[in-house]
Amino acid sequence: MEMLLVAVAACTPADIISILEKKLQDVNDYKIEVSGERREEYPQAFVKFHVHYIVSGRGISEQAVAQAIELSDTKYCSVAATVRPTAEITTSYEIVEMKI
Repeated sequence: MEMLLVAVAACTPADIISILEKKLQDVNDYKIEVSGERREEYPQAFVKFHVHYIVSGRGISEQAVAQAIELSDTKYCSVAATVRPTAEITTSYEIVEMKI
């Protein structure tokens, strides 16, 4: 079950970084935190996933990050598309401004 959490988190990074690069965003570091909630009854399937993105760099646009996450989550990530019919996926992000 932990591998499913990892799969949900691992599906989006390449998409998001690629989109941010195309938007000329200066990303220096990228981290993902993922958590899940499972049913009490068997089979204890996931019913919720939450993916939190931490993007570090200089002058990164909040709008660019939000759009990149949405595109990856709704259009490009096949793992999200696979689990979405039975589990809710929520996302959040934070941008860490790096000093020169």
